[in-house]
Amino acid sequence: MEKSINFTGILSNKAEENPDFYNWNRVRVRYCDGASFAGEGQNEANKLYFRGQRIWLAAMEELMAKGMQNANQAILSGCSAGGLASILHCDEFKNLFPETTKVKCLSDAGLFLDATNVAGGHTLRDMYEGVVTLQGVQKNLPSTCTSQKDPTSCFFPQNLVSNVKTPMFLLNAAYDAWQVDQSLIPSLADPHGLWRACKTDRSHCNSSQIQFFQDFRNQMLDAVKIFSESNQNGLFINSCFAHCQSERKDTWYENDSPRIGNKGIAVSVGDWFFDRTAVKAIDCPYSCDKTCHDVILK
Repeated sequence: MEKSINFTGILSNKAEENPDFYNWNRVRVRYCDGASFAGEGQNEANKLYFRGQRIWLAAMEELMAKGMQNANQAILSGCSAGGLASILHCDEFKNLFPETTKVKCLSDAGLFLDATNVAGGHTLRDMYEGVVTLQGVQKNLPSTCTSQKDPTSCFFPQNLVSNVKTPMFLLNAAYDAWQVDQSLIPSLADPHGLWRACKTDRSHCNSSQIQFFQDFRNQMLDAVKIFSESNQNGLFINSCFAHCQSERKDTWYENDSPRIGNKGIAVSVGDWFFDRTAVKAIDCPYSCDKTCHDVILK
């Protein structure tokens, strides 16, 4: 773990890099439990103890005592596993504050899908099942989901987002680079390397491979359909092969940052948070977007 971290993107304290949030108190909570701050279990035989939920509660207690309880406005954001944490803990975060405080949540690259890989397997579901079981996550998952679905399904955002009561913004690449690499085309699912060229350079993909990516995008759009119908929620789903766009200087608020229509990510999030205008931005399918900052997969 690095000794220090740059506060960039939505965490920047420079008005020219982060016009809407630069003068806020900004706190980064270090993520270290492996289950998006949701674990509460142990494996006595191997002396493993998972306390993600307690870490979350302790961090919030500390921050509230340091003055966060007096905030007029608050936003809980996170990217990747932190984006999932923002979804899992959004309503809990809201409940820390008085009714008069404006509280919203931003999940960046947290929309992990229960998708099928190129070999027909379920890489991410298998991984999540291990996490949920090992860490005793079930008791910290919302009963609105666990009363109807198995615990592993309730760790997937697609089964959670429409039941979050607090206003939420979903920022996600339609072809999330981490999911493409680790969930859709993990090396175990492509033992003969049929996808290797396509995975590292989309110009080498054939039409059926491109269609596979488009099917994944369609699954993502289906997953947020009910969520997007709520007036209080916001969306920015761009057709990029990227992962985490809110905490990077180059993708947050630069002249060449990603855009949908003529609006970038920082302005979209700000418009939504401050109720300047509704934001329900969904990009046209790959390869129409020329503003992407794509992650190059190895």
